Amino acid sequence: MLFRSRHGRVGALLVVTAGSEAWRQSIVHPIAYAVHPAFTELARLAMARPPGNPDQEWLDALGRAVDAVAGLTAVDGATVITDRYDVLAFGVKIRRKVDGDSVDQLIVTEPVEDSVAERLHPGQLGGTRHLSAAQFVKDQRDALALVASQDGHFTIFAWSPCEDAVHAHRVEVLLL
Repeated sequence: MLFRSRHGRVGALLVVTAGSEAWRQSIVHPIAYAVHPAFTELARLAMARPPGNPDQEWLDALGRAVDAVAGLTAVDGATVITDRYDVLAFGVKIRRKVDGDSVDQLIVTEPVEDSVAERLHPGQLGGTRHLSAAQFVKDQRDALALVASQDGHFTIFAWSPCEDAVHAHRVEVLLL
């Protein structure tokens, strides 16, 4: 994750569908740090990416925008960004959707040869940050949650319709 490997920080990033407000059902209100209007610099840079190899000016601008977003993860809580790179909020607290069930198991995989998928209770995967990210994805099935934890784990959570469960991809080995 950019926030852990590049900045040495821990944090959670929730990636939600642009234009959808459904994610708000899984967040504690009021949102203390809603970004209005949305921070769109990453989105603007993504749309303006030069063809071929980007020039240094564009790369520097991208680095500054990533640093700005990464800095938001230093605030306790998660940062919410759309799948089009617009930052909507930071420091958000995740909660179970009113009509949702608690996440009781997940599928865990690692990108390592001979790795076998395991079904685990979310509490076996990590701490509160991991548990709340798994709950968010269970409730918001079109969302992703990326978590970098203080114990060095980096996990990407996504809904698996095939397994009808949250899938936790442990990818810290890719960051070595």
